[in-house]
Amino acid sequence: MASPLHVSTPTELLSILLLQAAIWGSDSFTVSGPSEPIVAMLGTETVLPCHVVPPMNVETMELRWFRSQYSEVVYAYRDGMEQVAEQLVDFKGRAELVKDYISEGKVAVRIRSLRVSDNGMYKCFFKRDKDFEEATLELKIISLGSGPHILMVGPEDEGIRLMCTGKGWFPQPEIQWKGEGGEKLPSLSEDETQDDDGLFQIEASIIIRDRSKRDVSCSMKNPFFLQEQVETISIPEPFFPRTSPWRAAFAVTFFMLVICLGAVVFLAWKEKQAKKRVQNAEDERKTDRQAKEKLEKELATRKELYQHDWTKANLYADWRKEYFKAVDVSLDKNTAHRGLTISGDGKRVSLKKNVVQNSDAPPPQGPGGSGTIFSAVGQNCFATGRCYWEVKVLGEKEMGQGAQWTLGICPETVNRERWFVENTENNLWLVAYKEGKVMTLTSKPESLKLRSYPERIGVFLDWEAGDLSFYNMVDGSHICSYTGINFCGKFQPYFSLQGAGTSMTICSASGQTENVPSSSAETSVTHVRNCDTDVPQETNTLLSP
Repeated sequence: MASPLHVSTPTELLSILLLQAAIWGSDSFTVSGPSEPIVAMLGTETVLPCHVVPPMNVETMELRWFRSQYSEVVYAYRDGMEQVAEQLVDFKGRAELVKDYISEGKVAVRIRSLRVSDNGMYKCFFKRDKDFEEATLELKIISLGSGPHILMVGPEDEGIRLMCTGKGWFPQPEIQWKGEGGEKLPSLSEDETQDDDGLFQIEASIIIRDRSKRDVSCSMKNPFFLQEQVETISIPEPFFPRTSPWRAAFAVTFFMLVICLGAVVFLAWKEKQAKKRVQNAEDERKTDRQAKEKLEKELATRKELYQHDWTKANLYADWRKEYFKAVDVSLDKNTAHRGLTISGDGKRVSLKKNVVQNSDAPPPQGPGGSGTIFSAVGQNCFATGRCYWEVKVLGEKEMGQGAQWTLGICPETVNRERWFVENTENNLWLVAYKEGKVMTLTSKPESLKLRSYPERIGVFLDWEAGDLSFYNMVDGSHICSYTGINFCGKFQPYFSLQGAGTSMTICSASGQTENVPSSSAETSVTHVRNCDTDVPQETNTLLSP
């Protein structure tokens, strides 16, 4: 045994007192949790409490509850805020901080809808500056399942075999057979399995040979909650096997009884399954109806928000139509390139067969330069208002090698007598398909990352707002926009083609189809400079037909 402390001088006593005062005055702390396991029922909720000693306000501390590893975060609190990004997926939406007494250093994490996987050890971690402490907690999840149920299997080994079953238990229950007088009977066999939710299913069997033990009970008990469930069966005397002439009759009787019992059970099961199918069908219809109502409500809310400030939104092509006038665009046959074929109704343009794809003159230098450009313009001219039209292009799989298309708008006053570059520098506002990519044609052409290739393109022109936008009318997604344009004079729809077999078709204004708006498409918005009214006319020229 250690000898008691002796203080020989007043100086030593003063030193000890000063040291003790320094310890008492220190700002260090410890973290404590429950010393006993926390027991909670499956599917309910529980709290994992921790507190600091001495009591102090821990609102500015970093608080963390985690499993075996620091990174396995159940709940994290730092800088006065919940840190959801660090949380394990299994606990998102199920864990919250209880901080009614946080100023006294007492906090807890509440976990809802407890699962079998929540069972186990936890740690709570408190950190202030460079000081930190942690405590360990244990959570035990319990589930009192169904059963026990005793089934009389039949004669076996000069006795009656009984089967005791139960399911939905956690942890594994203790199973015990007992006779009429309460004496314990050993099981012949025990088999346990776990389902996908981690719950135990138990089967135990026993053979009763003693006719005096006709009342037999089977009990299942949760080892932590200590709650026991019991079922008792009484075995009729005739069911025990006899070494007599009536043994065959008994076997036949028992067999018939089992058949009858099986038939009753089967009919009851079949009726239950039929009711279950009807209920499932009704539940599915109800779920579908609720999902439809929710979608309709969400779309109505989105449309209301869109209508409130639609000019700032680039989604929902069909809703945008409500603010634009559909125009019936027709191609001008007289100004179309001689290598193009225009249909009789002026709606379809295609490249003639065996047409020379490139002229002998060299193309201009710079981005967007090309050889012969086979172009056509619409007869319509725009100088005010909002309007739109739709154009159908060939599918990506239908496009031949080297096929290209370009569409948008161009000035009515362009000179069409020499080589030119299709881009915004020449006051052409276009979207194009070249080299297998959809792109904008600015001074530095930019490829667009789209969700899908647009086979039907809507062109929306807002003259006063200086905005030209392109949409994929198949799924309603936004392709790109030119904004802040200072339109000068009148503009016409513009079309150009490259590659044998390439064509475009203008959809009639009366044949526009409605599409469900899609908010998930990837869009690209291109902001460009205003047009310059001092640009010489020859900089906006097209190749003459």
